Amino acid sequence: MYKFLKFEEKEGVATMTLNRPEVYNAFNDALTFEMQAVLKAVKEEKTARVLVITGEGKAFSSGQDLKDAAMHADRSYSESVRTRFNPIVIAIRNLPIPVICRLNGVAAGAGCSLALSCDMIVASQEASLIEIFVNIGLILDAGSSYFLPRLLGSSKAFEIATMGKIITAQQATDLGIVAKTVPTNQLDEAVKGYTDFYKSAPTKAIGLIKKMLNMSQHASLEEVLDKEAEYQDIAGATNDHKEGITAFLEKRAPRFKGN
Repeated sequence: MYKFLKFEEKEGVATMTLNRPEVYNAFNDALTFEMQAVLKAVKEEKTARVLVITGEGKAFSSGQDLKDAAMHADRSYSESVRTRFNPIVIAIRNLPIPVICRLNGVAAGAGCSLALSCDMIVASQEASLIEIFVNIGLILDAGSSYFLPRLLGSSKAFEIATMGKIITAQQATDLGIVAKTVPTNQLDEAVKGYTDFYKSAPTKAIGLIKKMLNMSQHASLEEVLDKEAEYQDIAGATNDHKEGITAFLEKRAPRFKGN
C-alpha cells in the first residue's frame, strides 16, 4: 500500500517504519505525504492505542533528502516545510494516543525533529541525534525550535542548535531528551515494555493528559486549572474510569478497554 514506509497494527499497537534504508530513511516528498496519510488513518480509525515510529536499517532518519529537494528547486523552503513536515509534527502532537520513537540509529535534521515530536524516545546505545541544519547554513525546522528549549532550557538548546554537535543516545538520556537507552539487541524488548503498558492503559485519559501537557507549555496557571476541571469531567465519564473504580473496590487489577 505504501512505497516508502511500512505500517502494521497488531493488538492495539501500530508501527510506522520509514523504509528508505538505502538513503538512511531521508525524507522525499512521497515519504512525507505517506506519513501524513498514516497518521490521519490512525487517528480516524481509533483502533490503535499506541503508535511506534522507527526506521528501517541502520538509521532512524537522516533528514531531508537533498537530492530530492534539488528536483523541486522551484519550491520555496517555507512551502516545503508547511506542506510536508509541519502537518506531520502537528498530527503527532494531536494524536490522542502515546507516540513512541524507537530510535534505532542516527536522527539528523528533520529526522531529529521527528524524534523530538514524539511523546517519548526509546533509543539504542548506537543511536544519536544531531541538529544538522546549521552545518548547511539553515535554521531548525519541523518543530525543533519548539521542542529543544522546552526539553533542555534556552542555553543548552542554543548550544546544540548552533553548533551542530552529535548527541549520543546516552548523552540524550542524561539530558532528559530520551526516556531510556538500551543495548541495540534489547531495543525491541524495551519498546515492547512501553507498548505492553499503553495498549492496556486507559487510553482516553492518557490522550487527555497528553493534551494537557501540550497546553501547559503556553497556557497560564488559571487556564490550565480550568482545563483540568473540564477534562476531568470527560475522563470521569469513561468506561475505563468506572472499571478503575470497580477494580479498586474489588481489589483486583483493572481491565481497561481504552474507552
